Amino acid sequence: MSIVFLHLPEYQSRRDMSVNTQIKRITTNTLHDMKARGEKIAMLTAYDYSMARVVDDAGIDVILVGDSASNVMAGHETTLPITLDQMIYHAASVVRAAARCLVVVDLPFGTYQGNSKEALHSAIRIMKESGAHAVKLEGGEEIRESVERIITAGIPVMGHLGLTPQSIHKFGTYTVRAKEEAEASKLKQDVLVLQEAGCFAVVLEKIPAELAREATASLKIPTIGIGAGRHCDGQVLVVHDMIGLNKGFKPRFLRQYLDMYGMMNEAVKSYVNDVKSSDFPNEKEQY
Repeated sequence: MSIVFLHLPEYQSRRDMSVNTQIKRITTNTLHDMKARGEKIAMLTAYDYSMARVVDDAGIDVILVGDSASNVMAGHETTLPITLDQMIYHAASVVRAAARCLVVVDLPFGTYQGNSKEALHSAIRIMKESGAHAVKLEGGEEIRESVERIITAGIPVMGHLGLTPQSIHKFGTYTVRAKEEAEASKLKQDVLVLQEAGCFAVVLEKIPAELAREATASLKIPTIGIGAGRHCDGQVLVVHDMIGLNKGFKPRFLRQYLDMYGMMNEAVKSYVNDVKSSDFPNEKEQY
């Protein structure tokens, strides 16, 4: 076995490649610095303590406690049924595990649309009861008042444009958004609206890569893409999709790093066989 010793200048240069190498907690300001330096932002979802601990320990920059918990954790067809109380429960579990990354929580459907006072109340509950660091809202100009009211209270806000799952019944489909000029033009205006309103970052979901590139270049704040191409300042995936725990869900934008469903299925089968055959527990596994 060979041991490689790094000369100090080379070692230091490698450490300097990452903005967040030596900080104790990643903040919204860290993300701005990362964009300025051209360092990509890595973001994943998590909904519970155990998964969040794995993700945080692995060096993720941002954990999103997404309303996709409605699909992933509860089995609903859409994100609409999940409640504010349920989001706070998931968020609090994640925050207890996240020692270093920024934790962002979705405001669920019905807790901010059309009523900026309710939006502020919802955001305050999430921050106070979960200990999260920021909230995320879907929409552009139509939610500007809510965004501004929440930020005025000192709560950081992440925006979300493109495919907005809370509006699925309006769209009627999960296909790529903003392919037509009118919708693309509105998106380019909306990212500027969200920046002006005070958002610290914007998620761009399932839009053409060239549109995402234009939107990213027009902003001082970072963009986080999901199905929006490589030109965004960062990327986000649902962790259960990324590790292959959701069987059969393989959209074009998803890179699957594990077949966790298959691995766990085989492990459970082995356990069942060992119990049935009286192989488990053995003498070393009893008192």
